[in-house]
Amino acid sequence: MNSTIAWRPLTERDLPAVTEIARQVHPDFPEDDAVFAERLALYPDGTQLLEIDGLASGYLLSHPWRYMDLPALNTLLGGLPADADTYYVHDLALMPKARGTGAAAAIVGAILRHGRAQGLPTTSLVAVNGSVPFWHKHGFRAVKAPELAEKLESYEASARFMVKPA
Repeated sequence: MNSTIAWRPLTERDLPAVTEIARQVHPDFPEDDAVFAERLALYPDGTQLLEIDGLASGYLLSHPWRYMDLPALNTLLGGLPADADTYYVHDLALMPKARGTGAAAAIVGAILRHGRAQGLPTTSLVAVNGSVPFWHKHGFRAVKAPELAEKLESYEASARFMVKPA
């Protein structure tokens, strides 16, 4: 039996599902509901929900930002910078049933196309939970930036700042 797998725009009514997915996928990186709601409000074009057979199975939160200026975890942004120079992937979370379906590759392609369409020269993110190989496979490379060491450590010891040119 084939599953129906589709990404769609995130809506306010999806926020409880995002909270639950985050709780399960990122238990070591808790964020308040207000963080998810703010990302949706600030940049709805950068938020997506993955559905498998109609059930919420993953999400994406992303937005324009400043290169090398990593947002702290569980912090409201207050607004997006007028001088954004990177497309920032705040979070890509997939439930176990979504892994291996091609959904991650599909949304990464969409992220990259969106960032290019916005005229941003790079797409950047902080890789956590052992995701460096996944992002590397999609062309992202870890950037050595001693000035980011303390901020990266606030995520986890193995967190890496990764970038892909447009």
